[in-house]
Amino acid sequence: MHHLDKVDLELLRALCADPDSTFVGLAHTLGLSRNTVQARMSRLEEAQVFLAFDRRVSAAVLGYPLTAFIEVYIVQKRAAEIIAELNLIPEIVQAHGMSGAADLLVRVACADAEDLFRIDRTILACEGVERTETSLAMGELIPYRVVPLLERGVQPKPS
Repeated sequence: MHHLDKVDLELLRALCADPDSTFVGLAHTLGLSRNTVQARMSRLEEAQVFLAFDRRVSAAVLGYPLTAFIEVYIVQKRAAEIIAELNLIPEIVQAHGMSGAADLLVRVACADAEDLFRIDRTILACEGVERTETSLAMGELIPYRVVPLLERGVQPKPS
C-alpha cells in the first residue's frame, strides 16, 4: 500500500476541489513543478488511490432517479455464485458484504417503484437467496466524500 505524505494529501485535496485540474494547473495551485505533479499522480494511480470514473456519473440522468438499498439474506455456501449473478444485474450499482443479520447490502438505481419491484424479484430468483428487505432512499443527505479524511491526514495504524 502506498504511504501518503503531506504533498500527496495536498494534491488529493486540490483534485477534490477541482477534479478537472490539469497537471499544470495543479502544479500552479500547489507551488510544485509539473513533473513532480505528474510523477506523484502516476504513483497514486499505480497504488489504486483513485476510484473508477463512473462514480461521477449520475444514475438519475440516465433515467434511474430512485435509489434503494436491499438487504439480501443468502445461503453462505452459495455466496460466490450469488455475487456473480448479482453482478449481471445492471441496476445494481454497488454491493457490500455485511456483518450482522443481513449478508449483503445492495444499492440499486431504479426508474420507479415498479422497476424496483422487478429488480427485487430478479435478486430473489437467484438460487441461494433466502429473502430481501428493501428500503427506498428518500434523499442523499451526506454525499460520498473523503475531503474530511484528507484534512485529518493519514492516521497511524494501531500497533
